[in-house]
Amino acid sequence: MQRNIKPVWERVDTHKTKFFKLSDRIWDKPELNYQEFYALNEYREALKSEGFNVMEGLADIPTAIMGEAGKGGPVIAILGEYDALPGLSQESGVAIQRPVVSGGSGHGCGHNMLGSASLLAAVALKDWVANAGLSARIRYYGCPAEEGGSGKSFMVRAGAFDDVDVAISWHPSALTGVWPAVSLACSEWEFTFQGRAAHAAAAPHLGRSALDAVELMSVGVNYLREHMPPSARVHYAVVDSGGIAPNVVQPRAVVRHIVRAQRLDEMWSLVERVNKIAEGAALMTETSVEVKQLSGEANLVGNSPLEEAMHANLLELGAPEFDSADEDFALQIQRTIPPEDIRRSIERLDLALNSGPLSQKIHSFDMRSGDGIGSTDVGTVSWVVPTVQCLVACYAVGTPGHSWQLVAQGKSPAAHKGIAFAAKAMAGLAADVITNQALLSAAKSALKQFRDVHPFKNPLNAETKAPLSMASIEGGRK
Repeated sequence: MQRNIKPVWERVDTHKTKFFKLSDRIWDKPELNYQEFYALNEYREALKSEGFNVMEGLADIPTAIMGEAGKGGPVIAILGEYDALPGLSQESGVAIQRPVVSGGSGHGCGHNMLGSASLLAAVALKDWVANAGLSARIRYYGCPAEEGGSGKSFMVRAGAFDDVDVAISWHPSALTGVWPAVSLACSEWEFTFQGRAAHAAAAPHLGRSALDAVELMSVGVNYLREHMPPSARVHYAVVDSGGIAPNVVQPRAVVRHIVRAQRLDEMWSLVERVNKIAEGAALMTETSVEVKQLSGEANLVGNSPLEEAMHANLLELGAPEFDSADEDFALQIQRTIPPEDIRRSIERLDLALNSGPLSQKIHSFDMRSGDGIGSTDVGTVSWVVPTVQCLVACYAVGTPGHSWQLVAQGKSPAAHKGIAFAAKAMAGLAADVITNQALLSAAKSALKQFRDVHPFKNPLNAETKAPLSMASIEGGRK
């Protein structure tokens, strides 16, 4: 079949306005990990209205949803997200920090755009497949709790992607290009120490301090840092110090640790060492420790055939085109950011110093960033399905991730332009996969070659349950 990608892009243009509105509605109602019930309802209704068969409660997660259209042929999964972040409430379209709700949540990572553009791509692709009389199944996966909740890892473990041939996604960014397949595998654990209360002055010898155990564990982990791979990270938060009374030997204390490493096997090895440190701290203080995994994500696995095809689609599309009003607002945002942060971002993104506040170029698909590496649960999907993602410029260069500045730009005209561009890039690549068996075979072969020498162990233990009340685990982990 001769390649003609423009009809797919035209379908995006046909539907885009209603998905801009969907993105804005999700922005208006920011919801945290596993609490995305407003977003769930919006996506359910949108999927049904576009003729998708809908399945809810994937992996026993109430806010996970999947819509499918078409029959036969390859199964194309387009991944969407819609969770927000705590403490980032912010008015739209103003370059001054001004919360809508004091202490409220906000879309500081652009997931309102991410989920909407992905569904726009799925709808355009579904229409194109039907009109062309092709065999393919188009799926939209609504994935909750990316910000630290590892929703996709639970979905992978439950088999939600077992019959998928290719997975495609994107992320709002300050640049446009193929997402480098670089991320850290990570795992979050909660350590609850139980001791014995006592009067800290009259009878301290009768007490066994759980807080002492937490502090000794932190000391042990700090000594471990010298003996970890350079790219590995362990960071923590004390979530229950045992109370506010210093004259009581604290009988209970809780600490959470996130363990990250460049590779999945390195992460599991490091988790074992951190757990041994917890056991040692309990032994030293004559306390007990309960260890519970909260979440986990694998590192991203690259797929060269899909990356090359995505890059070709981006080049054919050109770059997002922003007007003077877009640039004026981006400049206002940049004035709220320290100049050295903007310079560092320009250097990291390989932009010219005078390139302007909004990036309007396509970055090379083989770009690899050596710093600023975080984690994403898309990584777990990429171990079981050939996966590719692109980044699309939607906001000012230098905008910090997880910031009020990013929230302020989430409903802007530039954001809408990024949504349409991302949808075209994803739908175009999916069309290539559907019509080019050689590309699909090459993508599957690339993943198989990787898996033949890299055994997969899901970053979640078999007994780990999705923390559906996880909204209290703040901050996200990217």
